[in-house]
Amino acid sequence: MESEVIEPKEGEIMSLLTIDHIRIKFGGLLAVDDFSLQIKDHQLVGLIGPNGAGKTTVFNLLTGVYTPSQGTITLKGRSLVGKRPDQIVMAGLGRTFQNIRLFKKMSVLGNIKAALVHVQRYSMVDAIFRTPAFVQQEHAIHTEAIRLLALFHLEGQANQPASSLSYGNQRKLEIARALALRPLVLLLDEPAAGMNPQEKEELMATIQRIKDEFQVSVLLIEHDMKLVMGICEEITVLDHGRIIARGTPSEVRTNPAVIKAYLGG
Repeated sequence: MESEVIEPKEGEIMSLLTIDHIRIKFGGLLAVDDFSLQIKDHQLVGLIGPNGAGKTTVFNLLTGVYTPSQGTITLKGRSLVGKRPDQIVMAGLGRTFQNIRLFKKMSVLGNIKAALVHVQRYSMVDAIFRTPAFVQQEHAIHTEAIRLLALFHLEGQANQPASSLSYGNQRKLEIARALALRPLVLLLDEPAAGMNPQEKEELMATIQRIKDEFQVSVLLIEHDMKLVMGICEEITVLDHGRIIARGTPSEVRTNPAVIKAYLGG
């Protein structure tokens, strides 16, 4: 059944992703309480907070792992609440995870091609008889997969198993695989985890390039404040499941509530 499309009011600009007063409780713990956020086209937004603040829970609510007990989530005006994770991916919301989830025994190239299956248009008969349609599309998929790997300087390791990559390069491969799904909004959950300072610098430049080249909006969870403050246009701060601050990097950096949440006084 098609989701109802929520039309903007006259004179109102519809945000790409709108999260409105979502809430979820696990037993006696209110994990996320009254969380709202709007992300516009081609915007890079940070979501930060101390450990246990509820950041990854927000990602899980957006991607259908959990269903909010109240509130709405819409992408391009269509509700995502109640949809399966795969339906949400196909609607245009892609993500990476805190704990890397690659096909470790599959090749680096194979991981990307697995995500590009959505562009496959040939039939089983085409595949069996290797028709011109099959050959043409397989070539196009291979070319796109190599292009995505090249964005992260991984094309030289295309035929190696994903498990052979360094931790930092596995992170990069997971982002490349998420991009292969051509999301409208890309959710990055601690992409710099396990990276050395040079890799983090490269990641900052790559995220900016992704935003511009793929015309994608990015919502970023990250503990590395230099990275967050260096690339995000707007930052939302969570503590104990509630928003305690929102603003530009300079506004958030000097906000007393944020300083207290991180430093404890």
